[in-house]
Order: sequence, then C-alpha cells, then structure tokens
Amino acid sequence: MDGRDLVRSVKSVGSAGAAQGLRTVRAAWRHRRADAAVLPPRGAERARVPGPVREVEPGPGGGVVRFGRSELRVLVAVNGAVFWGWDGAGPEPSYALAGRCPEPDPRAVLEPDKDGGWRVVAERATVAVSRHGAIEVRTPGGVVLRRELPPRWWEPVGGGPARWTQRSEVAADARFFGLGGRAAGPRLRTGTYRLWNAGPGGPFAAGADRPSVTMPVQVVVADAGTHLVFYDTSWDGTVALREGEEGAGSGHDRPGRSVLRMDGGALRCWVTVGTPARVLLAWASLTGAPALPPSWALGHHHGWWGSGDEQEVRRVAAGFQERDLPLEAVHLGIGHADERRVFTVDEERFPKLSVLADELRRDGIRLVSVVEPAVAVVPGGAVYDGGAREDVFVRGASGRVVRGVGRPGDVVFPDFTRAEVREWWGGLYEERLGRGFAGVWHDLDAPTSFAAFGEATLPRSARHGPAGGGGDHREAHNVYALCMARAGYEGLRALTPDERPFVLSRSGWAGMQRYGGAWSGDVGTGWSALRASLGLVVGLGLCGVPYSGTDVGGCDGSPSPELYLRWLQLAARLPLLRTCGGRRAGRREPWGFGPGVLEHARAALDERRRLRPYFVTLAHLARRTGAPYVRPLWWSAPEDRALRDCEDAFLLGDSLLVAPVLDPGVERRAVRLPRGRWYDVATERAYEGPARVVVEAPPERIPVFARAGAVVPVRGEGGAVELEVWAPARGRIGEGLVVPDAGDGWAEPEIERYLSRWEGRRVVVEREGEDGLGVPSRPVRVRGLAERPAQM
Repeated sequence: MDGRDLVRSVKSVGSAGAAQGLRTVRAAWRHRRADAAVLPPRGAERARVPGPVREVEPGPGGGVVRFGRSELRVLVAVNGAVFWGWDGAGPEPSYALAGRCPEPDPRAVLEPDKDGGWRVVAERATVAVSRHGAIEVRTPGGVVLRRELPPRWWEPVGGGPARWTQRSEVAADARFFGLGGRAAGPRLRTGTYRLWNAGPGGPFAAGADRPSVTMPVQVVVADAGTHLVFYDTSWDGTVALREGEEGAGSGHDRPGRSVLRMDGGALRCWVTVGTPARVLLAWASLTGAPALPPSWALGHHHGWWGSGDEQEVRRVAAGFQERDLPLEAVHLGIGHADERRVFTVDEERFPKLSVLADELRRDGIRLVSVVEPAVAVVPGGAVYDGGAREDVFVRGASGRVVRGVGRPGDVVFPDFTRAEVREWWGGLYEERLGRGFAGVWHDLDAPTSFAAFGEATLPRSARHGPAGGGGDHREAHNVYALCMARAGYEGLRALTPDERPFVLSRSGWAGMQRYGGAWSGDVGTGWSALRASLGLVVGLGLCGVPYSGTDVGGCDGSPSPELYLRWLQLAARLPLLRTCGGRRAGRREPWGFGPGVLEHARAALDERRRLRPYFVTLAHLARRTGAPYVRPLWWSAPEDRALRDCEDAFLLGDSLLVAPVLDPGVERRAVRLPRGRWYDVATERAYEGPARVVVEAPPERIPVFARAGAVVPVRGEGGAVELEVWAPARGRIGEGLVVPDAGDGWAEPEIERYLSRWEGRRVVVEREGEDGLGVPSRPVRVRGLAERPAQM
C-alpha cells in the first residue's frame, strides 16, 4: 500500500465526514483495482515512423500517400478546411464534427512536389507532403504557416493502443491561443498544458491551470497569416508549447514549436487558414453553429447555492427588485434537491416550487436548475430504477455497473456516449420543466466521482459505447460532458419545440457549442482569478464556444468590495453574467458590499440591460458566422504584433473595446488601441490608433471605447431598440449590423445593415435594403460629434 495514499485516505475520512469519507476511500481502491486488472503497466514498446514514400493514390480533394510503415490520407473540403489522417484514419466517426464530413473540393488535386514529395493545391492553402512524412501548410503565396514533422508511434509489444507524438513548427513571430478555457490564457506562453478535463479539486485561477474544458485546438497568429489546427482525438495527452524567437542564435530565427503527446487514439488533424473571421467560420461549418441562447439568458443570472427554502429564494429575488437591479434568472444548486439527488426536489423546503417559478416568471425572472450526471444508488428511486431497467449505466470490464461517489453518496453514471441513453436521459428533463424550470446547468459532468486519492473520475477501464465501436474511459472521459450536453439539449428541444433550450455545461469538448455554453466551475477568489476569467472566455471563443463566463467574485472565500465590483464590471460585458451566493461563497448580492459598491454595481447592471440588443445581435451573428462575442484585440488586425501580445483588453463584437481593471488600487490604466478612431464612451473624447493611451478608470466604471462609425443597437426608453451611432472620421463610412430580438423561438430575423457618413456638418444614418438606402425605422442618437482627437 502506498504510504501517501494511506495518508490521503485518513485525511479524506476526516475532512468529508465519516460516511462520505469512507465511501471516497473505498471508491478509490475499487477503481485502482479495476484498472490494475485490465490495464497493466506498459511494457516493452516498438518505435515506428512513417518511413519512405512508396506510392501515391490521387482521389477527390486530395488522395492517399503510402509510406513504408504507414499511410497518410489528405483531403481538402469544399469549405477550405484541410484534413489529414495517419494509418488510414478518416474524418469520421467524430464527436467534434457536426453531421457528416464536408464534401471534398473537386478543384484540389494531388500532384508531385519538389524533392520527391507531393502536394495538394487548394484555393486557400497548399498542403505539401515530403517523402519521409513531414507535412507543410502553406499560404497561396507559398509561405509556410505550419510544418508537421514525421510523427512517431510507440506500440506495446504485447498489443494495445499506441501512444504517439506529433512535433510541429510555426513562425518565430507566431503566438499560440486556444486549447479550451485555460486559466493561463488567452495567450499561451511557453509551457506544458494537459488535455484532460478536470473536475473539482482546486480553484480555477492563474497559476493553477486545471480547466474543466480542454480541447486539442490551437489558434496560431503570425505575420504570414492565422490558422487553426485541431487534432481530433479525445485521449489524455499534453501539449508542450515553446514560443519562437526572432534573431535567436547568430541572427537566425528560432521557430515556435508545439509537441503533442497522446496516450492513444487516431492521429488525425484538421486545419483552417485565413483571416481570424474566416478561420472561425470554417471551424463552425465543421463542428456546428453555436446554439442560440434564449434572449433572457443574455441578461443577469444569480446562482443560489444555499440550503434554505422557497422564502429565501423569494427574498433574494425581491432584494434585486427592491433595489431596482436587473435580474433575469436565478440558478438553484443541488441544495434544493431531496438529499442532493438529481431530478428531485426537497418537498419540505420547496413544497410549491412550480408556484414560485410562475411568480418569478411574471416578474421576468426564470429559474434554472443544476443537473448532475451522478444517479444515487437508491432502489425505489425513479431515476435509478428506470436506468437499471434500461441498462443505461456505465459498466466496467467485468460487466458490473461501475459505482462511484457523488454528492448524494454511492452513485452510478449513465453512458452518454450511447444514443439510446441520451434519449432516455433527455426525457427526464420533463420533470424539470414540470417544476417550472426554464433551463439547466450541468455540474460535475467531467464526470466526477469523488476519490480519496487518484483521479476524481471513473476508472479508466470503464467501458463505453463511443461512436464507431466500443471503447473505455481513456477515450470517453473528455467527451462525456459533450454527450451529456447533447442529451440535455435534444431532450429539451423535443419537450419544448417552440423554445430555444438553455444548457450550460461545466465541462465539454470540441463541438460543445452546438448544445449551449460553458461555465468555468469553481473559480478562485482573488485578482489572479479575475484575470483568468477573461482568459477563459477569450480562449473558449477562439475554440468555437462563444457563450461562457465565470461566477462574479469566485466560489471560495470573501472577495473585497473592490474585487467584487471590478469583477462585476467585467462580467457585465461578457456573454454569461452570473453572480452567486450561498454555500462556501457566502452572500454575494451587490448590496452586501456597502452602498458605494451597490451604486456602481447598479450602473454596471443597467449598462448590461442597455446593451442587451447588442448582445442579441452578437448571439445571432455568432450562430451564423462562428465569430465569438468576445474577441482578442488582434481579431481585425492580426498583423499588429503589439495587439497579439495584449491580454488585458478585448473587443466586444466589432464596435466596442473593453479595458477592464484587473489589479487592485487602479484608477488609471493604459489601453492599447487598434488602428482607427476610438471614442471613450464616458467622455466622448476621440483617440487615433494604433496607439497606447492612458485613461481614467475610477471605481464607478471601467474604460470602454466605441469604434468610429459604429452603429450599436441599445435599449432605449420604454424598452424599444435605438441606434447609438458613433460619428465616423471625416471621409469615412461607418457601418453596423442589427439583429432584432424575435423572442425565444426559432424565427430567423432579418439582419439590418446601417451605414453612417458625414454629409456637410451632420452625420447621416441610412439603412441598406434591396431597394437601396433608406431612412432607419428606429430612433437614432449620434455621439462623438466633437471631431478633434484628444492630444496624447
């Protein structure tokens, strides 16, 4: 017995309570024994590389290149995305792809290249394959964006999955982004990043990079262009990144490097090339359009973790209303359930939950329920008995149902990788709807099984039914939450076909945007966690998940009034705005931090309500184009190296630039502005970019800038949508898009396009239509009419 495990076992019993602590100890040993019996330590291995090229077989969109010890399939799709797979791997089956693989581009042809290699020339990129298996992705002009060295496999002599390594090189000036929602982001510096979704076990904060959403997705930005690369394997692995250095060593550039090491799975890859907008559009066409959240989900949410009752929830909601603080949703944590069991309600504390839900809805507030995948082992319980009859629970290699430990005690887990299990689980959401809930938030969906030591998840030997055949938890762990989100989304859509589902997940994988958004899980309380929150949202957006956020103020400890306010001011400009209270977080309502904070918090929440039409527009555009709401400053100018290194500000759509305060005691801060004219929205002073400016950041607000010429839809008097137009520079034409809110159904409203320009001494705003330019049907307010830029 490992002495460290014994110590952990004793600590677990003492900290979790005797009964639950003993469960976590038993579960940890049970899982370890199960894995030891089925997954012996790796013994002798044989190393393998592709070898020299032997023959080539052209085909639609590319072809197959056969080497001495492997073969490579190359495909260019009609959307411009490039695929390659080793050892005969194809694009399907895949958890990430939305539907079937796109059709091959008939114009892409496999042809001889220099030095005995081959290439596929397409409109947006050229893929070159050397005679020993190196792959280069080049721009149409021939500049190399990425070079994949020949891969290497290590195959167990006695059989089993081969682990593999893929080394890649990028330009010396390149910067890395992505890999899911990383606390270390948005820019990923030199270091090693694990690709394994983490459950509870430590707060999410800078310096403690334990993300609950990991993806083998890199976005690489360099002078030569932007590309996204996705290695389509869900196995455990790491990515070691090393940023390049120009002029390193005798004046020679040192290229950036990525080393991907995976414990198994196929070596297959997708690459998209172009401007950031084009890259994300192609990625969305591969993995699916982001789900459109109901319009109320773009407002203010408040998470309630307490173990109180209906009256306490009413008091919390009334507190917001009495203080005239906007509130659109209240999230109920597992504390409202009967003994913390999923799809139940404590009838003593919540005897009339549906009545409470109706009352809140009349005031414009929806109820959202937590849903966890762990099902309590309670014979006679509706969910457990129903699952046992349908044989939906994950089994081990021995054929027995795998037991773990969850909040209610001993639990079992549905196998969401199976379609019939997703259908069964999706039907259970009818109980939530019947209680009056309008949406769900998935927690502990990594999946999480508490353990005194080892990993807090299912044993790696647990069996699943992934797409394309059976597999174990080594392959299914990272996609478990993705499949659960799919079950919830499809279930809610079937039960309420006229309403858009609201599904928020703690964990996920590539393609999760098809079913909803992401919530960070337990985020730390501190300034580093505030900074990490911004990195998470930007990183997830670049991986195709535009709707995400963290809990204001963190989940542990007590934030200072200053930290709480600065966090709220940032969150008011992020897609998901959620404050929280109860359990370890304590009371986190804005009025609990003093009258000064309350006044400034009201201003931030009022501004979020005023910008709601803009958020609605961004949500519709994200669904149609894949562009995230929150974008890095380099989004429109990736060639600007200063913007690539800027991590403390972001673009909200095309029109606004937000510069949050991320450190204590700051009342003035420097802001990097991209090219063009920008207006400080508080003072309407104009600044010319590119530039670094220093502006006021008093406690009551954070710096926000509007792009000259922008047309921003805002909430006006009486709730009607108005157009806030920022004067364009002389001789320039500004523009903006507006997508009106058509309710929470499936109607596809028409996109309205507006143009702004100077005509003599006034700014004219016109709507572009089929018959040309016309007068806007919405009220217009022009700002920034003082033309002279501020002196810097």
